[in-house]
Amino acid sequence: MTDLPGIALDDWRARALTLDFAGQQIRYWLAGDAQAEPLLLIHGFPSASWDWHRLWGPLAERYRVIACDMLGFGYSAKPRGHAYSLLEQADLQQALLAHIGEQRPLHVLAHDYGDSVAQELIARHQEGQLQLASCVFLNGGLFPETHHPVRVQKLLLGPLGPLIGRLFSRRKLAQSFARIFGPHTQASEAELDALWQLVAHNNGPTVMHRLIRYMPERRQQRQRWVTAMQATTLPMRVIDGAFDPISGAHMVARYRELIADADTVLLEGIGHYPQLEAPAAVLDHYLQFRDAKDSHA
Repeated sequence: MTDLPGIALDDWRARALTLDFAGQQIRYWLAGDAQAEPLLLIHGFPSASWDWHRLWGPLAERYRVIACDMLGFGYSAKPRGHAYSLLEQADLQQALLAHIGEQRPLHVLAHDYGDSVAQELIARHQEGQLQLASCVFLNGGLFPETHHPVRVQKLLLGPLGPLIGRLFSRRKLAQSFARIFGPHTQASEAELDALWQLVAHNNGPTVMHRLIRYMPERRQQRQRWVTAMQATTLPMRVIDGAFDPISGAHMVARYRELIADADTVLLEGIGHYPQLEAPAAVLDHYLQFRDAKDSHA
């Protein structure tokens, strides 16, 4: 399925470091030369930072790569009854940077739910709260009007959300992912096993109905985030799996309508998880973006 070898989940977990964030244990990862430019990777829903495992080594050869499992995800704490928020997840990213002493202008590579966290970071950059250097988005709901959630996401938002979460299983994960991955780049059974382990860890399904509230939160924050993206001079690119029914080619078309001089790349036949489905292509397009920006710096 892929042309970059990646990192086995057990090896990935063994490399995790720990941060205390507001009394909650957050797992995070660092790689690369500490003097290299910092690159923050922000994962999506419902998975975790292991999503980046095929890009991790190649990116770490050039950058100081930073990633955490956000609150409620992966190997991090998943407190019950918590009011999860994209704004809090942006706070977490800033807390992580402070924890590791990273104060330089930050490059960001984000996916899905992480795109919304990155949008909030761009808004904070515009307000002078932190300094970014660039941002690249993979498939995600940058604009609520083009976001087409899958059935289980809609059910999680409804009155039966807590029950739907508790009943969520590896089989249902596989069914959902089969619809959103490209026809020729489907997840392997081993990958599905790993992704399910990350969702299931710390009773993750019991908080999914709380995490899913990011969808209405995106609508609430749309004007702030889109205005920031339209106003910023930050270099930005979208690398998007065109086949994705959630945020594929239709989302990129909207991005081109709203963002001046839009820099976009469509990966034909690739679905919602380009970093797993076509990691070499994502890496190539990311490095081309960085090299082009560096040459004009």
